[in-house]
Amino acid sequence: MTTHQKLIEFVRDYYQSTAFIPLHAPVFNGQERDYVLESIDSTFVSSVGAFVDRFEQEVASYTGSPKTVATVNGTAALHIALKLAGVESGDLVITQPLTFVATCNALAYCGADPIFVDVNRHTLGLSPQAMQVWLEKYAFIDDQCICRHRDSHRAIRVCLPMHTFGHPADLDGIMQVCEKWSLTVVEDAAESLGSLYKGKHTGTFGLLGALSFNGNKIITTGGGGMILTHEALAKRAKHITTTAKQPHPYEFVHDELGYNYRLPNLNAALGCAQLEQLEAFIAEKRVLSQAYAELLANSSLQYVVEPEHCRSNYWLNAVICENQQQRDALLKATNDAGIMTRPIWQLMNHLPMYRHALKGDIPNAEWLAQRVVNLPSSIKSQQHL
Repeated sequence: MTTHQKLIEFVRDYYQSTAFIPLHAPVFNGQERDYVLESIDSTFVSSVGAFVDRFEQEVASYTGSPKTVATVNGTAALHIALKLAGVESGDLVITQPLTFVATCNALAYCGADPIFVDVNRHTLGLSPQAMQVWLEKYAFIDDQCICRHRDSHRAIRVCLPMHTFGHPADLDGIMQVCEKWSLTVVEDAAESLGSLYKGKHTGTFGLLGALSFNGNKIITTGGGGMILTHEALAKRAKHITTTAKQPHPYEFVHDELGYNYRLPNLNAALGCAQLEQLEAFIAEKRVLSQAYAELLANSSLQYVVEPEHCRSNYWLNAVICENQQQRDALLKATNDAGIMTRPIWQLMNHLPMYRHALKGDIPNAEWLAQRVVNLPSSIKSQQHL
């Protein structure tokens, strides 16, 4: 039996299904229905309601973030986090080419452009070594302690790492390089709720972090996101995501450009019920990850494991193929068998919007883009509302 056949047989046996098996489906086994109906009965279904406050408080408690602000989606959370970190129109932002497009879109909304720096093959996240090489070659610190691009003198204020598939990036290394070069860290933790780096939750190392609760994430609010930060910035985030409206019993006074980015109470109700099950979800995902690792231990497919000193939520399981031909054969065999697998994203510097962005040498990102395949990663007990 080939490795592809063994994998197909394993997935069908694990999920006990002969039907189509998705990559990552939501699971509703808790109080979701009750909480959503409670929100409906209260008539508070929009951006004001008890579940929004509760969801923010419970995510803050879970992650250890001093404060959190709920947003309509993860991209909105990242957009506001970048603005609050000081990203201005015309700035450059260091990030990785191997990421989901929302990472780059959020900085583009600020009028900034990416600098693509290579990733680490093991973490799949931003490489501090590659950052240091690029900065030494192309950047300098001016007399106001602002990092600037040598040729254009454009400001580089922020570094934006992403925790790929829930695996924490090398945060110690990233933070050290950023401190040396006067860069503020904003973490794209959209995929890594429940992931820990040396015992501390991802998204809480930088000045700000952003989570996503999209329908395909480890827990979902349907659509939703969260900004993680300290109290003062959270207050600003809440203000500008609520159309910058000043509190008043009846007058509509908006004191700056704001955004209609707050999470509705209806979605937050779903999130509260999902969050109650998060640790159970992670435990099952880690059992599945171990089973995949054992299945593929002596095969030509390299299973992607969590970095050392980390706990990954294993949001999406992944393998690294020997080459692109093997990747394409795996994708065809599994999808033809009704088992959803997918390649990693196209590199951001290959997309038309970001094709002309600055970049360093990115051999690891290019190597991974030709080889990575995501495997089914859902929780087994699927029960839909």
